[in-house]
Amino acid sequence: METDSGTGAPNSRIRWLLIFWIFVVSAIAYLDRVNISIAGQSIAREFHLNNVQLGWVFSAFVIGYAIFQAPGGALADRLGPRRVLGLGVIWWGVFTALVTALSPGTAGLLFCLLAVRFVLGMGEAVVYPASNCIVAAWIPTAERGVANGIIFAGVGIGAGVTSPLITYLLIHAGWRSSFWVSAALGFIAGGVWYVIARDKPEEHPWISAREVHLIEAGLPGSQAIRRGAAPLPWRSILNNPNIWAVTFSYFAYGYAAYIFFSWFFIYLSSVRKLNLRQSGFYTMLPFIAMAVASPLGGWISDRLTKRWGPRVGRCYLAAAAIGLCAVFIALGTRAEDARVATVILAGGAGALYLSQSSFWSVSADIGKRSAGSVSGFMNMGGQFGGALTASLTPIIANHFGWGVSFLVAACLCAAGALAWLPVHPQTTENTATVAATS
Repeated sequence: METDSGTGAPNSRIRWLLIFWIFVVSAIAYLDRVNISIAGQSIAREFHLNNVQLGWVFSAFVIGYAIFQAPGGALADRLGPRRVLGLGVIWWGVFTALVTALSPGTAGLLFCLLAVRFVLGMGEAVVYPASNCIVAAWIPTAERGVANGIIFAGVGIGAGVTSPLITYLLIHAGWRSSFWVSAALGFIAGGVWYVIARDKPEEHPWISAREVHLIEAGLPGSQAIRRGAAPLPWRSILNNPNIWAVTFSYFAYGYAAYIFFSWFFIYLSSVRKLNLRQSGFYTMLPFIAMAVASPLGGWISDRLTKRWGPRVGRCYLAAAAIGLCAVFIALGTRAEDARVATVILAGGAGALYLSQSSFWSVSADIGKRSAGSVSGFMNMGGQFGGALTASLTPIIANHFGWGVSFLVAACLCAAGALAWLPVHPQTTENTATVAATS
C-alpha cells in the first residue's frame, strides 16, 4: 500500500487487484471454453462425431452463453457481481468436469453432450457482464480502457495457454485430464474471488479513503449514482440506437473471434497439414496477439479519449481496428505457406482485440448502474455471432472451401467497423437518460 505524499494517509490500489483477478478468471474461462476445440478431434473419434456434429457441440456452448448474457447481466446488477461471478465460476467448473463422465455407450450421447455444453455456457454467461459491473462501480472513466484491456488480455492468455497445455495433456494423459485441470483451476479462482471482491468500493475492508474518493470523483454521473439513481429500464436500453450499433458490431466481432476459438487448430492440422505439435504451437500465435493487443488497445483508447474525446478514442479506434482485422483475414486466406498464413491471421486476431476495450468501456459509460444489463445485451450479440461461425464455418468449408469461410468473417468485420461510425457515447447524454428514468 502506497502513502499519499501530501497527507501521509495510506493509498490503496484495491481496484487494480480486482481487475487483475478478473483477468485470471477471464483466462481460466477461456481455457474452459477453448479446450474442447483442441480436444475436439479426440472427442470426435471416441464419440464417432463428424465435423458438422462437432460444430453443433461448439455451438451449444455459445448458444447457452449468448442467451443468458442479458439475464446474467441483469442478475449481476441486482445481486451484485461478487456473488454472481463467484457462483458462475463454480457452476462452470462442475459442468466442465461433467463432460468427462460421458462415454460412447451413453444413451443419447450427442444430446447429452449438447446439453452439458449448453448449461456450461449458461454458467459462463455471467463472467463479463458481472466484470463490467465491477468496472462501472470501481474504475474511473479515464482508466476504463486500460482496465478492460487487462481483463480481456485474459482471453488471449487463457486461449493461448490452452493449446500447448491441452496438447501436452492429450498426448500424455488423454483428453479427459484437460477438462479436470480446467475445472480445478475454476474452483480455486472462484474461491479467491469471493474472498477479495466487494460490489462497491466503500464496502471493501482493505480500501483507503483516498482511493474511494479517487474512484467516486472519476465516475461519469457519479453524483446521480450516489443519490441512488434507478437502473435503466429495458425499454430505454432497447430504444438506444448506440447500443444496437455496438451490438451489431460485436456480432461481427464474435463471428471473427470464434473462428480462432473453435476451428483454427483443426484448420491448421486438417487443411494446412501441420502435425499435432506444429498445430499446437501455431495455434498459440493468434492468442498471443490478442493478449498483447487487448491492453495495448485499452491504453491507446484512454490516451485518445483524453485528448480528443470518446468519439475518437472509443469509436474511431474500434472502427479502424476491426477494419484492419478484415484486411488481415482476407490476406491470410491467400497465403500459400501455412506458417506465413498463420502469422497474417494472427495479425488479424491482434487487430480485432485492439477494439475490445472500446466495446466494454462504451457499454459501461452508457449503462452506469445498468452496466451488467447493457454489456450483457451487447455480448449476447457477440456470442450469437460466435454460435453462427461455430456451426456455419464447416458447412461453408464443405461447399465452398475454407478460404471462403474466412472471407465471410472478413466481410462481417468490414460491416462491423462501419457500424461504429454513427455511435455517440457522450457522457452527458447518458447521464441525462439515467436521471430521467430515476
